[in-house]
Amino acid sequence: MRERRLLQKIRGGLADAGYIWADEMRNVVRDEGMLIFFILVPLLYPLLYSWIYNNEVVREVPVVVVDDSHTAMSREFARRCDASPDVRVLCHANDMDEARSLLSRQVVKGIYYLPADFATRLGRMEQTAVSVYCDMSLMLTYKAVYQAAMAVSLEMNGRLQAQLAACTTARQDLVTVSPLAVTPVPVFNPAGGYGSFILPGVLMLILQQTLVLGIGLSAGTARETNRYQDLIPFSRSYQGIFRIVFGKSLCYFMIYAVLAAYLALAVPRLFSFVVLAEPSALLAIMLPYVLACIFFGMVMSCIVRYRENVMLLVVFASVPLLFLSGISWPQSNLPWFWESISWLFPSTFGIRAYIRVNTMGAALPEVAAEYRALWAQAAAYFLLACGVYRYQINLSRRHAIERLEHIRRKRELRRRLRRRAAE
Repeated sequence: MRERRLLQKIRGGLADAGYIWADEMRNVVRDEGMLIFFILVPLLYPLLYSWIYNNEVVREVPVVVVDDSHTAMSREFARRCDASPDVRVLCHANDMDEARSLLSRQVVKGIYYLPADFATRLGRMEQTAVSVYCDMSLMLTYKAVYQAAMAVSLEMNGRLQAQLAACTTARQDLVTVSPLAVTPVPVFNPAGGYGSFILPGVLMLILQQTLVLGIGLSAGTARETNRYQDLIPFSRSYQGIFRIVFGKSLCYFMIYAVLAAYLALAVPRLFSFVVLAEPSALLAIMLPYVLACIFFGMVMSCIVRYRENVMLLVVFASVPLLFLSGISWPQSNLPWFWESISWLFPSTFGIRAYIRVNTMGAALPEVAAEYRALWAQAAAYFLLACGVYRYQINLSRRHAIERLEHIRRKRELRRRLRRRAAE
């Protein structure tokens, strides 16, 4: 008898989990918001973002030169900058006011200012300066304008240094200018571009943010359609913790197992990003990462009262989470407080593990710390999700009891009124 009861409970739990899975899958298909964030955004947004930055670097950025020196040295500096592949001298301005006007109207992206004593100080063997004003609204243009000025200044410095040394041979000039031959080789970013640098982390962040958005929209819809704004409806199939968590998470996992493979394997190869990892290693990382994101989203859904709230919360947190991951801002320079806060989000360890394996060629044992952290987060958020849904089940039962008690009181009041009318 005990074995039969146990088998009946298992069958009933699996049947209820299947019902919850089917109900959640119907909600995904019918709800336009969930369909957008679960399907369309993960499919199209990485393609759009990667296509925009597919060129990696920008060339021929327009700049304006303000030459108050009007000497051969200042004209040579401007000519060498114009000859570089990064910038293009669009025009020469008479003063800084005219140059600022061009910059404010976005005609140019930078200003090179050469002071009146530029050649005079060089002739006196004194240090001079070139002021570079850049448009910081786009880091790619800032990098091009600044690096072009730095490269030209270093080249002219080397030539002046060789002239002052009064060397007799070309070899001596070369040793004087560059005693150590340094050849910079960008190992994991050959083009030195923005796409290979930041987009792998963005792909992983898109996975987490769209999951949280979709689960939050589902929770907001459930509360709005419920009379008492309960997350869990009062139904026989929704009376078990594990069947609810298992049914919902199975629906999300089936969708994002395909999307995770698409983001981790297809998109980087489609746009020729650096890919040094084996598919098995990437899939091994994506499994705990997707599970951690699913349970994290289910925990966060408990604070969503309306559908609009989750969009404001997730969109606001996207940029800080990218900084906390350690790819846009050095992980070693993060304060201990923010480093501790970053451990709460699966994207932190997911981005670090994915970049080290996929972009830097690390093996799975070399990211064991991030790998174990993802599994720990998946287990911790699973338990938290069970606790959240346990609380929501009790809340739904209490509201159902209150509703039944209210109906019973109404019926009792009607009976009393009928008796009085009959008397």
